[in-house]
Amino acid sequence: MVPYGFEGKLVEVEGDMSRGLPTFNIVGMANKTINEAKERVRSAIVNSEFSFPDKRVTINLAPAELPKDGAYLDLPIALSILVLSGQLIKTDVAQKAFVGELSLNGEIRPVKGIINLIQTAKKAGYKEIYIPSNNLPQASLISGITIYGAESLIDLYLALKNQLMLRLADPALFKLKKANLSLSGPFLDHIRGQNMAKRAMEIAVAGHHNILISGPPGAGKTLLAKAGAYLLPDLSPDEMVDITKIYSIAGLATDDVIFERPFRSPHHTASATSVIGGVAGPGEISLANKGILFLDEIPEFPRSVLEALRQPLEDKKIVISRANQKTIYPADFMLVATMNPCPCGYFGDPSHECKCTETQIQNYQKKLSGPLFDRIDMVVNVERVENKDLRSKLMKENHEHIVVKNTITEAIKRQRARYGRDGIYNSSLSSFQVSQLLKLNSAAESLLASASEKLNLSARAYFKTIKVAQTITDLDGKSEIQQKHLAEALTFRRR
Repeated sequence: MVPYGFEGKLVEVEGDMSRGLPTFNIVGMANKTINEAKERVRSAIVNSEFSFPDKRVTINLAPAELPKDGAYLDLPIALSILVLSGQLIKTDVAQKAFVGELSLNGEIRPVKGIINLIQTAKKAGYKEIYIPSNNLPQASLISGITIYGAESLIDLYLALKNQLMLRLADPALFKLKKANLSLSGPFLDHIRGQNMAKRAMEIAVAGHHNILISGPPGAGKTLLAKAGAYLLPDLSPDEMVDITKIYSIAGLATDDVIFERPFRSPHHTASATSVIGGVAGPGEISLANKGILFLDEIPEFPRSVLEALRQPLEDKKIVISRANQKTIYPADFMLVATMNPCPCGYFGDPSHECKCTETQIQNYQKKLSGPLFDRIDMVVNVERVENKDLRSKLMKENHEHIVVKNTITEAIKRQRARYGRDGIYNSSLSSFQVSQLLKLNSAAESLLASASEKLNLSARAYFKTIKVAQTITDLDGKSEIQQKHLAEALTFRRR
């Protein structure tokens, strides 16, 4: 088995041994990494005190047309050779799946994407799979298949001969962790002033809305974004699997379970491939799946990167197509972006003189295209806090943050009840679903019609306004969108 995007592909390792000059060949669309397995497998077998056959050995990786990469197949190749040479018999490995990288001394090393591989084996009908023991914590997230962890080739051999008991994947290996607000932060209580921006972040997190925070340097834009990460709801078991799976594919976690929602903050010099992803692995938008993608000073990012965000912001996934391969990764993230009002940052600031020309200001603000702005649900402007207010006494025990997070939790419960399952937020709705599922009273309908004409809202902006209003309604605990909810939602539209 090999990872293939967010999924996996089943690979059958076939072996043949015949008379002739001693050779060892691997065929079946194997790349350089897999061809190098010949030396790893040979050394692992010999150093584990098995004998390597002194004959012509051919290993075929089927299906041949599937490109194969990585060291995932080291272990099944070694077992195939042990079967060919009679050191194992076919019944020892029948109806069992194997995956793992071999070291030269026969140790079984952890591999990336172990959740993909186990899910692939389970879907193919296998009841048992043998994996590197260091991958067991992540493997414990998957049920419905017996998972054994082996530390070395000799240990696996003895287990297949019923002479040794291997460790089993067990959900008890880890415990679900709950967020501890006393540990770090920042939290809403740490932010002086900015009440409207805090309210905007509350709404954005509750409905999973994309938000842009604009204001001068030092106004607390980054602090607001980081506080938003601590307002996110706890992970469900399915979300934990998805996030851990992505990080395992990317090689960022092979022996750990991800317990917290991601907060990804790529630098503005990041390439389009590192942000969007490629055939070789997921990018930042997928690593932010079920969490926050934070783009600090978004106009500083290359236009090619920003325009590439348009499709995943809409579809909640990224499809990467190449000549002979198509890869799909999830990208269900909440975008939190910040920007200054101008290149120097002080346009409109009464305390600092702006040194930018009008042309520079216009060019700077135009770096975000209309179609990209259309995909941002909320825009909030912040002003610099007066120095005399920066030393105001903080409330104890993060009281404000806890109250807001509890309100968000209740709003998410209302969305879950309305839409029938977890992971569906107001921002996820299509225009058809908005028309079918969300209700506005007559006063709200009238205000929407008037505002739509005056603000010249596009169709996408029109429906996004309703979705933001619905989130405000959920936070208020009401059953239908009222005029005050829609009025507040309109304050967060771009002017």
